[in-house]
Amino acid sequence: MLHWLRRPKYASTERRDLPAGLWTKCPRCGAVTYTKDLERNLKVCPTCGFHHRLSAPERLAQVLDEGSFQETDAGLASGDPLRFDGYAAKLAEAQRATGRPEAALTGFGTIDGHRVAVGALDFFFMGGSMGSVVGEKIARLAERAVDARVPLVTFAASGGARMQEGALSLMQLAKTSAAVGRVHDARLPYLSVLCDPTTGGVTASFAFLGDVILAEPGALIGFAGRRVIEQTIRRKLPAQFQTAEFCLEHGLIDLVVPRGQLRETLGRLLRYFGAPRLQAVTPTPGDAAP
Repeated sequence: MLHWLRRPKYASTERRDLPAGLWTKCPRCGAVTYTKDLERNLKVCPTCGFHHRLSAPERLAQVLDEGSFQETDAGLASGDPLRFDGYAAKLAEAQRATGRPEAALTGFGTIDGHRVAVGALDFFFMGGSMGSVVGEKIARLAERAVDARVPLVTFAASGGARMQEGALSLMQLAKTSAAVGRVHDARLPYLSVLCDPTTGGVTASFAFLGDVILAEPGALIGFAGRRVIEQTIRRKLPAQFQTAEFCLEHGLIDLVVPRGQLRETLGRLLRYFGAPRLQAVTPTPGDAAP
Protein backbone atom coordinates (compact mmCIF):
# COMPACT_ATOMS: atom_id res chain seq x y z
CA MET A 1 0.00 0.00 0.00
CA LEU A 2 1.25 3.47 -0.82
CA HIS A 3 1.16 4.98 2.67
CA TRP A 4 2.74 8.20 1.46
CA LEU A 5 -0.46 9.03 -0.39
CA ARG A 6 -2.21 9.48 2.94
CA ARG A 7 0.57 11.43 4.53
CA PRO A 8 -0.49 15.00 5.45
CA LYS A 9 1.23 17.78 3.58
CA TYR A 10 2.33 19.29 6.91
CA ALA A 11 3.37 17.31 9.97
CA SER A 12 0.95 17.48 12.90
CA THR A 13 3.43 19.48 14.94
CA GLU A 14 4.24 21.91 12.14
CA ARG A 15 2.46 25.25 11.94
CA ARG A 16 2.18 27.58 9.01
CA ASP A 17 2.76 31.20 9.99
CA LEU A 18 0.19 33.63 8.56
CA PRO A 19 1.19 37.25 7.96
CA ALA A 20 0.38 39.47 10.90
CA GLY A 21 -2.68 41.64 10.46
CA LEU A 22 -4.28 39.46 7.78
CA TRP A 23 -7.47 39.08 9.81
CA THR A 24 -9.18 41.43 12.28
CA LYS A 25 -11.42 40.29 15.13
CA CYS A 26 -14.32 42.52 16.10
CA PRO A 27 -14.14 43.39 19.83
CA ARG A 28 -17.95 43.61 20.02
CA CYS A 29 -19.30 40.52 18.22
CA GLY A 30 -16.13 38.46 17.81
CA ALA A 31 -16.52 38.11 14.04
CA VAL A 32 -13.26 37.67 12.16
CA THR A 33 -12.98 39.73 8.98
CA TYR A 34 -10.34 39.78 6.28
CA THR A 35 -8.53 43.03 7.05
CA LYS A 36 -8.61 44.32 3.47
CA ASP A 37 -12.38 43.75 3.36
CA LEU A 38 -12.71 45.64 6.65
CA GLU A 39 -10.70 48.54 5.25
CA ARG A 40 -12.89 48.62 2.15
CA ASN A 41 -15.86 48.90 4.52
CA LEU A 42 -14.25 51.95 6.19
CA LYS A 43 -13.24 49.77 9.16
CA VAL A 44 -16.86 49.14 10.13
CA CYS A 45 -17.59 45.54 11.14
CA PRO A 46 -19.83 44.05 8.41
CA THR A 47 -21.47 41.74 10.97
CA CYS A 48 -22.50 44.08 13.80
CA GLY A 49 -21.63 47.60 12.58
CA PHE A 50 -18.92 48.20 15.21
CA HIS A 51 -16.78 51.21 14.25
CA HIS A 52 -13.09 50.38 14.66
CA ARG A 53 -10.83 53.27 15.58
CA LEU A 54 -9.08 55.20 12.83
CA SER A 55 -5.78 57.04 12.77
CA ALA A 56 -5.88 60.76 12.01
CA PRO A 57 -4.60 60.29 8.42
CA GLU A 58 -7.20 57.56 7.83
CA ARG A 59 -9.93 59.80 9.18
CA LEU A 60 -9.09 62.72 6.90
CA ALA A 61 -8.59 60.46 3.88
CA GLN A 62 -12.12 59.11 4.30
CA VAL A 63 -13.82 62.49 4.73
CA LEU A 64 -11.90 64.97 2.58
CA ASP A 65 -12.02 65.14 -1.20
CA GLU A 66 -9.17 63.13 -2.66
CA GLY A 67 -5.90 65.06 -2.91
CA SER A 68 -7.29 68.20 -1.29
CA PHE A 69 -5.51 68.09 2.09
CA GLN A 70 -2.72 70.55 2.79
CA GLU A 71 -1.12 70.11 6.21
CA THR A 72 -0.23 73.03 8.46
CA ASP A 73 2.24 73.13 11.36
CA ALA A 74 3.64 69.77 10.34
CA GLY A 75 6.90 70.27 12.21
CA LEU A 76 5.48 71.03 15.67
CA ALA A 77 6.41 68.39 18.26
CA SER A 78 6.30 68.24 22.04
CA GLY A 79 9.33 68.65 24.21
CA ASP A 80 9.61 67.49 27.81
CA PRO A 81 9.12 70.78 29.71
CA LEU A 82 8.67 69.16 33.14
CA ARG A 83 11.26 66.41 32.60
CA PHE A 84 8.55 63.94 33.53
CA ASP A 85 9.97 60.48 34.15
CA GLY A 86 9.70 58.35 31.00
CA TYR A 87 7.89 60.99 28.93
CA ALA A 88 10.66 61.46 26.36
CA ALA A 89 10.74 57.72 25.72
CA LYS A 90 6.94 57.53 25.37
CA LEU A 91 6.98 60.40 22.88
CA ALA A 92 9.71 58.76 20.84
CA GLU A 93 7.83 55.46 20.77
CA ALA A 94 4.57 57.14 19.72
CA GLN A 95 6.38 59.01 16.95
CA ARG A 96 7.99 55.80 15.74
CA ALA A 97 4.74 53.83 15.84
CA THR A 98 2.58 56.42 14.05
CA GLY A 99 5.17 58.11 11.84
CA ARG A 100 3.88 61.48 13.03
CA PRO A 101 5.40 64.06 15.43
CA GLU A 102 2.22 64.61 17.47
CA ALA A 103 -1.35 63.48 18.12
CA ALA A 104 -2.97 66.30 16.12
CA LEU A 105 -3.08 66.48 12.33
CA THR A 106 -4.28 69.86 11.03
CA GLY A 107 -4.60 71.69 7.75
CA PHE A 108 -6.93 72.74 4.96
CA GLY A 109 -8.95 70.61 2.59
CA THR A 110 -12.30 70.34 0.88
CA ILE A 111 -15.42 68.33 1.73
CA ASP A 112 -17.70 67.94 -1.27
CA GLY A 113 -15.97 70.97 -2.74
CA HIS A 114 -16.31 73.17 0.35
CA ARG A 115 -12.98 74.46 1.65
CA VAL A 116 -12.55 73.89 5.40
CA ALA A 117 -9.92 74.17 8.10
CA VAL A 118 -9.78 70.64 9.45
CA GLY A 119 -8.09 68.88 12.34
CA ALA A 120 -8.11 65.33 13.70
CA LEU A 121 -6.71 63.80 16.87
CA ASP A 122 -5.02 60.41 16.66
CA PHE A 123 -5.84 58.05 19.54
CA PHE A 124 -2.93 55.83 18.51
CA PHE A 125 -0.52 58.62 19.54
CA MET A 126 -0.49 58.50 23.35
CA GLY A 127 -4.26 58.11 23.47
CA GLY A 128 -4.79 61.32 21.49
CA SER A 129 -3.92 63.21 24.66
CA MET A 130 -3.86 67.01 24.47
CA GLY A 131 -0.57 68.50 25.51
CA SER A 132 0.81 71.94 24.71
CA VAL A 133 1.50 71.14 21.05
CA VAL A 134 -1.88 69.54 20.37
CA GLY A 135 -3.60 72.53 21.96
CA GLU A 136 -1.42 74.94 20.00
CA LYS A 137 -2.20 73.21 16.70
CA ILE A 138 -5.96 73.25 17.33
CA ALA A 139 -5.83 76.91 18.40
CA ARG A 140 -3.79 77.87 15.32
CA LEU A 141 -6.21 75.93 13.13
CA ALA A 142 -9.16 77.90 14.50
CA GLU A 143 -7.31 81.18 13.96
CA ARG A 144 -6.45 80.18 10.38
CA ALA A 145 -10.11 79.38 9.77
CA VAL A 146 -10.97 82.95 10.81
CA ASP A 147 -8.22 84.44 8.64
CA ALA A 148 -9.27 82.40 5.61
CA ARG A 149 -13.01 82.86 6.28
CA VAL A 150 -13.72 79.13 6.03
CA PRO A 151 -15.63 76.71 8.30
CA LEU A 152 -13.82 74.76 11.02
CA VAL A 153 -14.20 70.98 11.25
CA THR A 154 -12.58 68.84 13.96
CA PHE A 155 -12.51 65.14 14.74
CA ALA A 156 -11.86 64.38 18.40
CA ALA A 157 -10.50 61.04 19.63
CA SER A 158 -8.75 61.48 22.95
CA GLY A 159 -8.36 60.28 26.49
CA GLY A 160 -8.07 63.91 27.64
CA ALA A 161 -5.28 66.17 28.85
CA ARG A 162 -1.71 64.85 28.78
CA MET A 163 -0.71 64.36 32.40
CA GLN A 164 3.04 64.41 31.64
CA GLU A 165 2.78 68.13 30.91
CA GLY A 166 0.84 69.05 34.04
CA ALA A 167 -0.65 72.56 34.13
CA LEU A 168 0.78 73.28 30.66
CA SER A 169 -1.62 70.66 29.36
CA LEU A 170 -4.60 71.97 31.34
CA MET A 171 -3.99 75.44 29.91
CA GLN A 172 -4.90 74.08 26.49
CA LEU A 173 -8.55 73.76 27.54
CA ALA A 174 -8.81 77.53 27.87
CA LYS A 175 -6.62 78.25 24.85
CA THR A 176 -8.56 76.04 22.42
CA SER A 177 -11.90 77.27 23.79
CA ALA A 178 -10.87 80.89 23.30
CA ALA A 179 -9.72 80.17 19.75
CA VAL A 180 -13.04 78.48 18.92
CA GLY A 181 -14.76 81.52 20.44
CA ARG A 182 -13.09 83.66 17.79
CA VAL A 183 -14.54 81.36 15.11
CA HIS A 184 -18.01 81.94 16.58
CA ASP A 185 -17.39 85.70 16.78
CA ALA A 186 -16.48 85.67 13.08
CA ARG A 187 -19.83 83.95 12.40
CA LEU A 188 -18.16 80.97 10.77
CA PRO A 189 -19.59 77.46 11.21
CA TYR A 190 -17.81 74.97 13.44
CA LEU A 191 -18.67 71.29 13.02
CA SER A 192 -17.34 68.98 15.74
CA VAL A 193 -17.24 65.21 15.25
CA LEU A 194 -16.77 63.05 18.35
CA CYS A 195 -15.07 59.71 17.72
CA ASP A 196 -14.26 56.84 20.04
CA PRO A 197 -13.24 57.87 22.65
CA THR A 198 -13.76 61.56 23.37
CA THR A 199 -13.15 62.13 27.07
CA GLY A 200 -11.52 64.32 29.71
CA GLY A 201 -10.14 67.74 28.86
CA VAL A 202 -10.89 67.47 25.14
CA THR A 203 -14.57 66.92 25.96
CA ALA A 204 -14.39 69.86 28.38
CA SER A 205 -12.99 72.23 25.74
CA PHE A 206 -13.16 72.53 21.96
CA ALA A 207 -14.90 69.21 21.20
CA PHE A 208 -18.20 70.30 22.78
CA LEU A 209 -18.22 73.83 21.37
CA GLY A 210 -19.41 73.04 17.85
CA ASP A 211 -22.41 74.69 16.25
CA VAL A 212 -23.36 71.13 15.35
CA ILE A 213 -21.92 68.21 17.33
CA LEU A 214 -21.89 64.85 15.60
CA ALA A 215 -20.69 61.48 16.83
CA GLU A 216 -20.00 58.05 15.40
CA PRO A 217 -22.20 55.15 16.57
CA GLY A 218 -21.10 53.63 19.86
CA ALA A 219 -18.42 56.23 20.56
CA LEU A 220 -17.46 56.65 24.22
CA ILE A 221 -18.15 60.27 25.16
CA GLY A 222 -17.74 61.77 28.62
CA PHE A 223 -15.54 63.59 31.08
CA ALA A 224 -14.78 61.36 34.07
CA GLY A 225 -14.72 57.58 33.77
CA ARG A 226 -17.65 55.33 34.66
CA ARG A 227 -15.94 53.85 37.72
CA VAL A 228 -15.04 57.27 39.14
CA ILE A 229 -18.62 58.49 38.71
CA GLU A 230 -20.16 55.38 40.25
CA GLN A 231 -17.85 55.62 43.27
CA THR A 232 -18.68 59.32 43.66
CA ILE A 233 -22.47 59.12 43.40
CA ARG A 234 -22.66 55.58 44.88
CA ARG A 235 -25.03 54.43 42.18
CA LYS A 236 -24.84 51.99 39.29
CA LEU A 237 -24.92 53.71 35.91
CA PRO A 238 -26.99 52.53 32.91
CA ALA A 239 -25.27 50.12 30.53
CA GLN A 240 -25.41 52.64 27.65
CA PHE A 241 -24.12 55.53 29.78
CA GLN A 242 -21.56 57.73 27.96
CA THR A 243 -22.26 56.22 24.54
CA ALA A 244 -23.02 58.44 21.56
CA GLU A 245 -26.59 57.17 21.57
CA PHE A 246 -27.05 58.00 25.27
CA CYS A 247 -25.67 61.51 24.69
CA LEU A 248 -28.05 62.03 21.76
CA GLU A 249 -31.04 60.84 23.80
CA HIS A 250 -30.16 63.32 26.57
CA GLY A 251 -29.56 66.28 24.27
CA LEU A 252 -25.79 66.53 24.61
CA ILE A 253 -25.08 66.06 20.90
CA ASP A 254 -27.04 66.71 17.72
CA LEU A 255 -26.51 63.69 15.46
CA VAL A 256 -25.16 60.14 15.50
CA VAL A 257 -23.85 59.45 12.00
CA PRO A 258 -22.54 56.12 10.67
CA ARG A 259 -19.07 56.44 9.18
CA GLY A 260 -20.20 55.76 5.63
CA GLN A 261 -22.59 58.71 5.79
CA LEU A 262 -20.28 61.16 7.52
CA ARG A 263 -18.78 62.84 4.49
CA GLU A 264 -22.19 63.32 2.89
CA THR A 265 -23.63 64.67 6.16
CA LEU A 266 -20.80 67.16 6.62
CA GLY A 267 -21.22 68.34 3.04
CA ARG A 268 -24.94 68.85 3.59
CA LEU A 269 -24.32 70.82 6.78
CA LEU A 270 -21.74 73.00 5.05
CA ARG A 271 -24.28 73.80 2.33
CA TYR A 272 -26.88 74.56 4.99
CA PHE A 273 -24.51 77.06 6.63
CA GLY A 274 -23.86 78.68 3.25
CA ALA A 275 -20.22 77.67 2.92
CA PRO A 276 -19.01 78.46 -0.62
CA ARG A 277 -18.32 75.50 -2.87
CA LEU A 278 -15.11 75.70 -4.87
CA GLN A 279 -16.01 73.04 -7.42
CA ALA A 280 -18.13 70.00 -8.12
CA VAL A 281 -16.62 66.82 -6.75
CA THR A 282 -17.00 63.25 -7.96
CA PRO A 283 -17.98 61.00 -5.01
CA THR A 284 -15.22 58.76 -3.72
CA PRO A 285 -15.70 54.96 -3.64
CA GLY A 286 -16.17 54.96 0.13
CA ASP A 287 -19.16 57.31 0.06
CA ALA A 288 -21.69 54.51 -0.28
CA ALA A 289 -20.27 52.35 2.52
CA PRO A 290 -22.45 51.68 5.59
